[in-house]
Amino acid sequence: MKAIVIDRYGGSDELRVRDMPLPDLGPTDLMIEVFAASVNPVDWKIREGYLKESISYRFPLILGWDAAGVVSAVGPEVTLFSIGDEVFSRTDIRRNGTYAEFVAVDEKYVARKPANLSFEEAASVPLVGLTAWQALVDLAGVTEGNRVLIHAGSGGVGSFAVQLAKSRGASVTTTCSTPHLSFVRSLGPDQIIDYTRADFREMRNVDIVFDTVGGEVYRDSFQVVKPNGILVSILEQPDRERMEKTGVRALYFFMKSDGRELAQIAELLEKGKIRPSVGRTFPLEEVRKAHELSASRHAEGKIVLQVKEG
Repeated sequence: MKAIVIDRYGGSDELRVRDMPLPDLGPTDLMIEVFAASVNPVDWKIREGYLKESISYRFPLILGWDAAGVVSAVGPEVTLFSIGDEVFSRTDIRRNGTYAEFVAVDEKYVARKPANLSFEEAASVPLVGLTAWQALVDLAGVTEGNRVLIHAGSGGVGSFAVQLAKSRGASVTTTCSTPHLSFVRSLGPDQIIDYTRADFREMRNVDIVFDTVGGEVYRDSFQVVKPNGILVSILEQPDRERMEKTGVRALYFFMKSDGRELAQIAELLEKGKIRPSVGRTFPLEEVRKAHELSASRHAEGKIVLQVKEG
């Protein structure tokens, strides 16, 4: 099969097209013929070696862990899916990835693709959808009437989180820069703060802050959350000193793949309550450009790789 591999950690020039053997199919695995995969910051961070102390990989390594495609084979213990099913998945980050024509993934990480989405749209969802769901629903318990601040609403996670919080009845404020105002406005937030012209730090009594930026933005978010409110970050460990000073409950998490939660997200997508935000699509062979755009941190919406036409 055709795949994008790296033979060592390094820059985007390490990404190469190569013919690779099909992945091994375990007893509860699906073999998915990949039509589209998405590019996430964790992909180029792994490529550059940032996670090598926590996850041990063998080379050559196929990157990418979001995919949408069609089930082409099933392991003997698979019970939830059949050959021919259209599916999408955030696959196991410990296994070889989705920048390839086929990927093997345990069925517990897979959900049926929403019928109203293209493969490219579906591939854009799993990581950002699960990240937003686990932050806002599982950890923060967002509900009707909550005041929610979501940082970086034009990004992949932020654009999904804005829509998810709105779908659950929250009043949503999000931040972005001037060039992204039109895109972010289309997501339906109640308020947009253009951080080049205004300061989110002037807000008060926010129930939930979802931080996807880190650093100073994370630290200063404590001052806008009401006592006993929640600050969830995907980048920063809880600041105990600020927690004690403000009475804010700060949480950090690393997204976990979960097919059941992905199926719940698929329902929202099929009902039109959330729409995918595909910013740029590249052919698989142009993966270097896709990684460079992602690393620039200026991408609007999600970056998707088209593996096959479908």
